[in-house]
Amino acid sequence: MATSAAGDGHSGLNGTVSEASGKKLTDLPAELLEYILCFPVLNNRDIANVSCACKRLHDVCHGRGKVWEHQYKIRWPGLLKHYPQTESHDWLKEYRKRYVVGLQIRRTVESFSKRFFAEVVLGDSFTEIESLGAPEHFCEDELISILNSDRRKNLTLKYYAKKILYFLRQQNILKSLKSFLARPPEQQSTIEGAVLVDQYCNPLADVSLQSISTQLDEIVDKIKKTLQIKNPSHPSLRATEDDGSLIDDFEQQRQVVCALNSVLYDQLQYKGNECDYYNPLNSYLHQVLIRRTGIPISLSVLYLTLARKLGVKLEPVNFPNHFLLRWCQQHQGKPDIYDYVYIDTFGKGKQLTAKECEYLIGHQVTSDYYCAVSTTEVLLRMVGNLLNIGKRGSGYSCVIYGWDPKCMMSMEWITTMRVHQLAKGPNQPFYNVLVQDGTCRYAAQENLEFHPSPLEIGHPEIGRYFAEFSDTHYTANEELQTRYPEDAAETLRTLQEQYNKLNTNSGHEEATDPQLCSSLKV
Repeated sequence: MATSAAGDGHSGLNGTVSEASGKKLTDLPAELLEYILCFPVLNNRDIANVSCACKRLHDVCHGRGKVWEHQYKIRWPGLLKHYPQTESHDWLKEYRKRYVVGLQIRRTVESFSKRFFAEVVLGDSFTEIESLGAPEHFCEDELISILNSDRRKNLTLKYYAKKILYFLRQQNILKSLKSFLARPPEQQSTIEGAVLVDQYCNPLADVSLQSISTQLDEIVDKIKKTLQIKNPSHPSLRATEDDGSLIDDFEQQRQVVCALNSVLYDQLQYKGNECDYYNPLNSYLHQVLIRRTGIPISLSVLYLTLARKLGVKLEPVNFPNHFLLRWCQQHQGKPDIYDYVYIDTFGKGKQLTAKECEYLIGHQVTSDYYCAVSTTEVLLRMVGNLLNIGKRGSGYSCVIYGWDPKCMMSMEWITTMRVHQLAKGPNQPFYNVLVQDGTCRYAAQENLEFHPSPLEIGHPEIGRYFAEFSDTHYTANEELQTRYPEDAAETLRTLQEQYNKLNTNSGHEEATDPQLCSSLKV
């Protein structure tokens, strides 16, 4: 073994740094050692090894110090919001806990494919995640890390991770929604209820009441600037978010409504989505704020919230086929329907009389339809709109995940679907396909053709059957390969033939195996 010569000024790891200083690494101040051990090149294994070298380094790497805090931050930065800065934390303990939870979550997710490949995953199946007793934010963070891994790989793992994450978040949102609906009506904010519906329908999106409120406050500031030009002494300019006061003067209310219309429709270009009315994005507040377009009910929720922040009370009206807001024009007595101005937020804030509202829908209605509705009724209509959104047409890319040599459906289904009108009738291969529009169908071979430029399919069930996307096709996962053991070789052969001749052959193909997935369109 080689040894250093005396006087060369060098030694081993625990030796002297130089003859002149005579200092060891462990002689350095704790602050400097912490600084060194927080270098980006060092990972958790390095720190664990260093802390085992001697008592001095072990003490420097204690759980409440900066070293393990640094390791925690660089590995799980999204979890830092759960740790108040005013409190002391044992970062080594937290690191270990988060690491163990991650292993438990991955083992559970990996087990789902074999257990649920042939059946629907029910909510009860996720109770074992809850039974781990792990902090919920640890579980979510691990599931998100699975979803954010290599985009085209581990699709089956991602499929079940997404299912579990959906379940966990929707369960929490459902609890919040039930608590919200249990409040007295006067304590139910329309905007808060609409955000809860948004969150439930989009559990993986970054949607919060705080973020929505912040965006609305920015719009309010713009309205106040416009209002200040018209009336520098307007009371709404002095109003604060917690003030809650309403403006009594009708002229001052009118000034607010005019400024609101000017900013929302002229300056910010919000509008009703006439071209794509039934797009569900029109119903989600966070999407309305991003895309600046919506349907009557979502624009009305936005409008009445902005008006309320500026001291003007507007009420929702569940008018047939067209949601409106009403604005009372008298102080004394019990007003009737003619004492209100009705605001069409879908029509850029146009103000209507009760009679003009009937012209809007083309027929007369009773006075009951002009009544204000509760927040609960607003939410019910929002949910009803989402449930009634129609399906889009055919002509989409699809993925095969199973097939029969001939149609195996009942005679009633064959008659209803007019299978006998097909050129080859029921005596041709029929395929189980996942379609780009999110549906699952049973398609005849003559209705399928190879896609000239295969793309990934945005269907929620993809990960249930496939492991990854490989440019021209999806690769079956272990369970699908077990069901169709001979298809791997056939897939490669057919792919080579098909994409060599696709430009010259319009394609009447033989039976296609279930792995030629995204190479088709229906």
